[in-house]
Amino acid sequence: MKNVLSWILITFLTVSLLNNCFSNSVQKEIREKSSFLAELRKLYSSGDPSKWPKPILDPQAVPYFSEIGHLPEIQFPEDNPYSEDKALLGKTLFYDPRLSQSNQIACASCHDPELGWCDNRTFSFGHDRQLGTRNAMSILNVAYARSLFWDGRAASLEEQSEMPIRDEREMNGHIDLAAGKIAKIKGYEILFEKAFGDKMVSKDRISKAIAAFERTIKSGTSKFDQFIDGKADVYSDNELMGLHLFRTKAQCMNCHSSGYFSNNQFENVGTSSLGSKEEDLGRYLVTKNPEDAGKFRVPGLREVARTGPWMHNGSMATLTEVIQFYSRGNPEHSQKRSTVHQGIALTSEKSGFVRLLDLTDEEITQLEAFLRTLSTKPERVLPPALPR
Repeated sequence: MKNVLSWILITFLTVSLLNNCFSNSVQKEIREKSSFLAELRKLYSSGDPSKWPKPILDPQAVPYFSEIGHLPEIQFPEDNPYSEDKALLGKTLFYDPRLSQSNQIACASCHDPELGWCDNRTFSFGHDRQLGTRNAMSILNVAYARSLFWDGRAASLEEQSEMPIRDEREMNGHIDLAAGKIAKIKGYEILFEKAFGDKMVSKDRISKAIAAFERTIKSGTSKFDQFIDGKADVYSDNELMGLHLFRTKAQCMNCHSSGYFSNNQFENVGTSSLGSKEEDLGRYLVTKNPEDAGKFRVPGLREVARTGPWMHNGSMATLTEVIQFYSRGNPEHSQKRSTVHQGIALTSEKSGFVRLLDLTDEEITQLEAFLRTLSTKPERVLPPALPR
């Protein structure tokens, strides 16, 4: 009996000791985590990026890297300076479906301010309800893009603004014919005169006016901007850890840097599906350089929570799906990595930036929480009255 009681006592003491050790260990872990988060919060909200932890960058990313932060002031080109009157003319043209052959499709049809200046569709409808072949990119913060469209085929907004007008799948018009139609509308005379000094309508002036308006479409102050400016309590712990992961373990900074959250380069993330019916050669169609097969422009991440679906083909419906895609390093299917285009053999060479990250479910949740802080509330934009 004494032996039994002794063993019970020993067992009780052992369990109590183990519980005490475990409790102390948990408490220590909690204290260390709280201390780590407090330090990160202090550094990132200091208002001084030089105090932030160093980002984890591949050597190849360094030449194109600049620290994330606020959007700089918009720069207008010397041959198309900003004026309120020009921007108003551009906004009016942006909303005017008479630039299209059918008089039914305007730039705003695919770039709706209430939908993050895109249309939240996989592919947009164009002339005769034809589907486009790529997801319509948002034009939010487009002033900071160094080339336009997923493949970078336009070098400026002035050049870009003409392309949808003449695209057979989009507005199916002709810029000269569109200019002629606008010139016949009496109500436009005063708008052109105020913007350019006289009433003359030309395709060059239409392009410049639309480009001037598009450059004004800029994000407001986000939760991220407030946080890095010193509002330390505006971020939750998950959002804070997401920011830190973005700059370190998740290695997002290799491509998504600067206040625009893009390095303005072209990368192959293994989504070109060569040799299949979904094949898209991307940048190659512009440069004819085989190394560019499957490369697409790195989009900016500001407003990313508002501009889905994501990727050039609109294939991803949630931000969680996007982050999981990069966490897995996109194990590109071997059968979709090669094709023959116009007699030329092409191979998809996935970027070395896209590799297995093995993020935990918690880390994926934290990254998404951070990305959502880059978005702002939709701004109400009233469509202009169209001239008659």
